[in-house]
Amino acid sequence: MSIAFRHTAGFGKRIEYYIVGLMLKQGLDVYMPLVDDNAIDAVIKRPDGTFIEVQIKARSNDVGLGHGGLFAAITHELRHNYWFVLYTERHDGIFILSSDEFIEEAVQNKTGINAGKRSLWLNGMRKNKETGEREEYIKDKYQKYLCRDFSRLLSPPPKRKATRPVARPKASTAGRVRRAA
Repeated sequence: MSIAFRHTAGFGKRIEYYIVGLMLKQGLDVYMPLVDDNAIDAVIKRPDGTFIEVQIKARSNDVGLGHGGLFAAITHELRHNYWFVLYTERHDGIFILSSDEFIEEAVQNKTGINAGKRSLWLNGMRKNKETGEREEYIKDKYQKYLCRDFSRLLSPPPKRKATRPVARPKASTAGRVRRAA
């Protein structure tokens, strides 16, 4: 087994422990499941006694240029009290999104081997005006999820207004009795 493979295979687990260490350092009560069957890397007890589930995802510097903030092919449906903590080594950033926010921001693949899975691309590419080199940057719309601490996890997510149209069934006239005038 090559060192490069061991590095990439173990990177995600090392970052999970790094993130949990930061949470503990900030005083959060964090519990780690022994088995990761339900995409839960940590459970946090909030000050009010409720618990939340956390999925930690990480991207290393070893990914190709333009992919430092790409979190792809994630199987996820809405879960209450569930949060994503996304770490991008290239941008040295931690992004925190509730399950609802993740679904709202991510794209869902319609076809191919990853149909139904979700992807979130936090970064874009631009040309550096000074060097002329192409470089990554975090898109403005995701800056609101960039966190310096884990306080977002300690209170319920803000209520979001529905931005997607909700399909309403048409009223059926079948079986209705007309009243005589």
